[in-house]
Amino acid sequence: MEYPTAFTTTIRNPRLRLLNKIKAAEYPLMTFVAIPSVRQAQIVALTGLDGVILDCEHGHIGDDSMHNSVAAIAALGVSPIIRIRGPAHDIIKRALDTGAHGIMVPQINNADEAQQIVQSAKFPPQGVRGQGSAFPAIGHGLATPEYMKSANETILTMIQIETRAGVDNVDAICAVPGVDLVFIGPNDLAQSLLGYVPARGDEPEFTEAIDKIVAAARRHGKWVGRMVNDGAMAKQARERYDSVAVTGDTKAIQNWYIREFEIARS
Repeated sequence: MEYPTAFTTTIRNPRLRLLNKIKAAEYPLMTFVAIPSVRQAQIVALTGLDGVILDCEHGHIGDDSMHNSVAAIAALGVSPIIRIRGPAHDIIKRALDTGAHGIMVPQINNADEAQQIVQSAKFPPQGVRGQGSAFPAIGHGLATPEYMKSANETILTMIQIETRAGVDNVDAICAVPGVDLVFIGPNDLAQSLLGYVPARGDEPEFTEAIDKIVAAARRHGKWVGRMVNDGAMAKQARERYDSVAVTGDTKAIQNWYIREFEIARS
């Protein structure tokens, strides 16, 4: 039995900025936040982007900061996304109970892992997610009963392809119902395929892997995104991708200071 997903839903909740823009093919922009600060999350959310990815995989973000930052970002009309640290059911449940508009799950290697993520991210009958919190509805600007009716088809489930196994199995991964967006992690993908980072970008094995991921996503009706380093790369990627994440807070801060101090000392 087929169910509506984020890709096919007719629900339009004005609070869900990232979903609305990607459905309208408006190329929404995101960035990663790794520093555990509500004020940092607010500052980044006010830069004009569409989604803030709270990096609970590599960032220094615990449960308190995750909850507080999701609330702060959503209150400013931007979509909070949580990159969780793995596909475990309890981690997915905890992330979605913040009121996040979506989750991003790293290093997915096969269709079974993708199916497990979808099951954990959706309420019955599509999945096994439990309900017991008042918080998630707040992040969507809804009452809990309304949230329960809409969540399965409005929360974005993003999975990352960034390993050799993920590339080998990408067609089966993209065929899993309920996977909404396939996100390429170029650094981990380069490390897995080439043994070094960053990729130059012209290595045949690397470019062929990206081609394969994008083709599989398109074949199965999924959105596709990736990480890029700056605005120029984001502009170039618009021809091929539905959304990108432009660097992250830690690198943005460092890069700005390094550049300005070099100018000051020149």
